[in-house]
Formats: sequence, C-alpha cells, structure tokens
Amino acid sequence: MTPTTPTGSTIPTGSAPSGAVDDAGGSSRSDATDNRARRAAGPGRLLAIVLTGQLMAVLDVFIVNVAVPTLRTDLHASGAGMQLVVAGYTISYAVLLIIGARLGALIGHRQAFLAGLAAFTAASLACGLAPGTGALIAFRFVQGAGAAVMMPQVLSLIQRAFTGAPRARALGAYSAVLASGAALGQILGGVLVQADLFGTGWRPVFLVNVPIGLVLLVLGPRGLRGAEEGRPGAAGGGAAGRYGSLDLAGLLLLAGAVLLFTVPMVLGQERGWPLWGWLMLGLAAVLAAAFAAYESRLARRGGAPLISPRVVGAPGMPLAVVRILLSMAANGGFLFVLTLHMQGALGYNALRAGLTFAPTCAAFGLVGLNWRRLPTRWHPVTSAAGFLLAAVSFAGVGLVLRDGSDGGAWLFVCLLGVGAGLSLAYSPVLTRTLATVKPQDAADASGVLVTSLQLGLLTGVAVFGAVFLGRTTGAGASADALWVTCLALTGTALCGAIAGLVRRVRYLR
Repeated sequence: MTPTTPTGSTIPTGSAPSGAVDDAGGSSRSDATDNRARRAAGPGRLLAIVLTGQLMAVLDVFIVNVAVPTLRTDLHASGAGMQLVVAGYTISYAVLLIIGARLGALIGHRQAFLAGLAAFTAASLACGLAPGTGALIAFRFVQGAGAAVMMPQVLSLIQRAFTGAPRARALGAYSAVLASGAALGQILGGVLVQADLFGTGWRPVFLVNVPIGLVLLVLGPRGLRGAEEGRPGAAGGGAAGRYGSLDLAGLLLLAGAVLLFTVPMVLGQERGWPLWGWLMLGLAAVLAAAFAAYESRLARRGGAPLISPRVVGAPGMPLAVVRILLSMAANGGFLFVLTLHMQGALGYNALRAGLTFAPTCAAFGLVGLNWRRLPTRWHPVTSAAGFLLAAVSFAGVGLVLRDGSDGGAWLFVCLLGVGAGLSLAYSPVLTRTLATVKPQDAADASGVLVTSLQLGLLTGVAVFGAVFLGRTTGAGASADALWVTCLALTGTALCGAIAGLVRRVRYLR
C-alpha cells in the first residue's frame, strides 16, 4: 500500500507516515506501545473483535429496511412510527459519532469500545423484545448511541496494534467492512425475515446481535488489552492538553448541525419535503459555519478544539471526505431505490430482494481486501478508475431493467461492477488517508471519516430516493424512474472520477 503525500507522490508503506511519529518527532514511545500491544493481545484476535463489533453497528443501519412491512403489520404501526424505527438509529448514530470519538480519547479507547458494545448489545435485546412501536423507537435511539461510542474506537485500536504492511492490510479490512455492510445488511435482513424463526417474524433482525455481542464482551477485555495507551496524555505530543477538556461549545454546535441535517434527510421525503425540513437544513449550514469558525479561533488561542487541525489538514483529508461522500451517497441511494423497485414493481419478497445484492456485497468486500495487489504504479488512479467503473455499471443497471424485466444475467454482471467500482473508489482513499494519521489523532480521523460516510449515505437515500419516488406511479413508471435515477447515479460517479483526475493533473504539473 502506498500512501500519498500532499503533492501526490507515493510513500513506501514500511516507512510511511504510519502514525508512529509523535508530535515531538520521536517514534520510540509509539513503537514501544505497538510492541506491547502485540505481546499483550494477538493483533489478529484484536482485529477480529473490533471488526465484528463494527460490522454489527454498520449492519443495523440497513438490516431493518427489508423487515419494515412485517414489522408494521405485527405492531400495527403508523408510517411515521416506522420512519422513526428506521431513522432513530441513524439519527443518534450520526449525531453522536464525533462525541464518541472524543469519549474514547478521554476514558481510553478499549474502555469506550466495550462500553459502546455493551450498550449496543443491551439495546439490541430490548429492541427484539419491544412490546410496541414507542418502545422500539426509544431502544433504537439507544442502540444508535451505543454504536456511535463503539465505532470511532475501532480505528484507534487498529492504529495502535499494527504497523507497516500489517496496518495497511488491517485498514483495508476496516474499510471493506465499513462499506460492504450496507449490502450485507440488506441480505441478512431478508434471510432472517423470510426464515421467520420460531414464528418471531421481525425480531431476529435485532436479536441476532445479542449472542455475538455477548461473545465479544467476554473476549474483549483480554483480547484488546495492551492496544490502549491509557488515559489522556499517553499518546504523546501534547495530547494531554488537547484531550483534557471536552470542548462543550464545539460539541453542541457540531451535534446541532448534524442533527438539523440528519432529521430532514431521513424524514423529509416521506413527509413531502415540508417547510420545516428546508428550514432545518438552512440552520444546519449556519451551525456548521459557526462550528468551523469557533474551532479555528479556539485552535489559534491554543485551546483544545473538538477536531484537531492536524486531522483536517492531514494529507488528502479534504479530498478523501469529498470522495467518501460521493461514493457512499451513490451506494446508499442505489441500494435504496433498487430495493423499492424490486419489492414494489417486481414483487420480490424480502429474501429475494436481499439476496439480489449478494454480487454487489461480495465484489465490494473482495476488492476492498485485495486492491493493494494491483501494481503500485496504478494505486494513485484506483479511485478515479473505480468511479468510472461504477458509472458504467449504474447505467447498465438502468438499461437492463428499463423494460420492466428482472434483468437476467446482465443484472448480475452490472451489480458486480457496482460493487467493484464503488469499492475501488472508496477503499483506497480511506486506507491511504488513514495511513497518514498519527495514532493520537486516530479517534478524530475516525469520527470525521465515519461521519462523512454516514452523512453521504443519508444524503444519497434522500436525494436519489426523491428522484425515484417523484417519478413512480406504477410498475412501468417504476422502471422508468429507476432508469432516470441510474442516470443521476452515473453523473455522481463521474463527478467522483473527475475529482480524482483533477488531483492527478495537479501532481503532474
């Protein structure tokens, strides 16, 4: 894996900005920490624990989607109630991600991961046993909060347990799990709902997390031991001062901005985009600007900003955020509209609709884990190439389904292309960017990038969902609406490709 410098040149992985260098320029403390981590807990076991926890959290964003019809019938829930069951997790998850990142820096990443995992597991049990819609909505918010505390710690623990080439492979697995979970959630949700285990209907969609979470809670205290420097200040380089305060003003501004953005994105389409939704989006922009201004002033005064300027200015970080937003918006929007088309116009049941995404999920995961095997000279253009492949594949999906058929074998080929293309567009960007982040900034970087991913998914569902639903009135109209939406997805992917090419042109100059 060859991370890029600000100028676009490549850096050998073994000597890369792996995060082992502290602010003072020394590496001995970080190296000693990494050695202690490897002695205390096998890195493979640690990676398995944190990535399994991460996968559960990502799956729960999507696993409920295909269960909604069954859930609504069983609980006699209203449309608004079902919206909040689906959206409650997403809202609290997106709003609290940055706060979860800072919490890990304050109390320790291992402790925060286990605390978030415990809350997530307990809330999953409560969701699976919920007697009514109101209780289920409340527990979904708690479940999202637990995921928000757990998720940012995954990257920090990986950064501390791995160096060099093993770190590159671990980050590749991290990025593959993070994004392929969307399609996998659709598949698993369909399987569980269709199985109707012991006549429990939708409840296994939540209860499946409980045994897995309990196993991780048993293995976690020992399996993660040693991959944690401890309390604030252990990271070196003045981290004590930065992590010693919570920056409550920054937290409130950022949480408010994300909340005001998230609520209309997840509820606006169903409500017909009312005035309050547009007002909330406008206020979100105002609060985001206020947050940026406040954090800049705080950093200039020598204070402790919520997000380190080192993270915002890390090599490739701004471009990485743009690419992640575009790729995840396309990913989320595509999964959403194709699910609607299959279960509506094509009459697929939950299982068949979920399994249709198996090629996309498999291609995404395989490419995410193996893209580094490509020749090194190709690495700088993998993202642009991935966006181009995704653009062609989106157009192909629209074409093969445009006549109202099921697409046959050509749909399978196009879905493989979507998964492979989006993985190439996303995984190298995330892996290379994270490789340049120092361990003491890993929590902040994880919060920024995962929040960008989540907001990209929300935006994609809202925007492409609006395009699709605005043109759908029947089976034939659904096929036409899908074609138009696929053209919009193609345009989005082309924008991602252009962003990558612009960077290469600047480098060549």
